[in-house]
Amino acid sequence: MKMQADQRARRIGVYGLVGLVLLLWAPVGSAADTKAEKTFHIVVTDTQGVETELKNGIFYWEEKMSETSFVPHELRHLPAKRGTATVNIKFDQIKQIEIKSGADKAAPAMTVTLVNGKNGEFVPAVNGSLKGESDFGQVEVPIGSISKVVFK
Repeated sequence: MKMQADQRARRIGVYGLVGLVLLLWAPVGSAADTKAEKTFHIVVTDTQGVETELKNGIFYWEEKMSETSFVPHELRHLPAKRGTATVNIKFDQIKQIEIKSGADKAAPAMTVTLVNGKNGEFVPAVNGSLKGESDFGQVEVPIGSISKVVFK
């Protein structure tokens, strides 16, 4: 009888300990899940000189899988090429981008200036657009029609 009581007490203790561990661990796991991604406020100037303010700005492009299907990509970095290397420049590191149109169907040249003052010459790695919310609704500006981007 005493042996059964000891086993029951041990079992309750183990279950209690496991429950306590799960109770303490659960808020940490759910806090990581609900952590919102940083949003970006971007001012885009197109080749006609029109400025558009975008809230929750992203770089958007679609990967074509077949004639009837594609995979959308919403990025918080700019995929760019420098020589043969592809560089993913994080939005939170960018201060501004100046874009010069390429000659007849050539990729545009981009001068990316970082928050720390460094800058470099790049070309877009993919043909995408900057997308976000304006006061008037959803906006999508193709990278080829942009002359300047300022991150606020």
